[in-house]
Amino acid sequence: MKLPRPDTSEPSSVRPARLRRIQEAAAETGLTPRAIRYYEELGLLRPAARTDGAYRLYDDDDIERLRFIKGLRDDAGFSLAEIAQLLEDEAARARNRARFRASHDVAERRAILADALARAERQIELLRRKASRLAGMIEAAEARRAHLLEHLGELEGSEGEAAEGADEAAPGGTER
Repeated sequence: MKLPRPDTSEPSSVRPARLRRIQEAAAETGLTPRAIRYYEELGLLRPAARTDGAYRLYDDDDIERLRFIKGLRDDAGFSLAEIAQLLEDEAARARNRARFRASHDVAERRAILADALARAERQIELLRRKASRLAGMIEAAEARRAHLLEHLGELEGSEGEAAEGADEAAPGGTER
């Protein structure tokens, strides 16, 4: 299968999406093809398309999702299970929004809002736990820094005393 080429005569919003094979997607996101396939196995990602030869093809949305996953994993320290939950909650939020707008039934709208509220509460709790762990790590690092500064101060104090003692004991020293 030949990859589609954008027709430059059409406005960009009408052009076909740029599709990339897994190697190109990996290069753009800083992930390995193996990691991308693993994310697909876990359900974190579904390639936009496949070629006749079953090669995975990724569009701009897939690339953005991979960058988002990588950022949550590497920069924020989320586990893949936590990332899966966050991604599912975001997908559910979009579904709930569409269902809410389409429905005029008060009971159904109430159920949609209850689901959305429960998901938001779960996200808040996850983020608070993450923030609490980070705050604990910051406190521990600050305590280590304070301990090291104490040692440094002790060394500087003992160097000053040793230098003073050497001056006093040296012939022709500064003693008066």
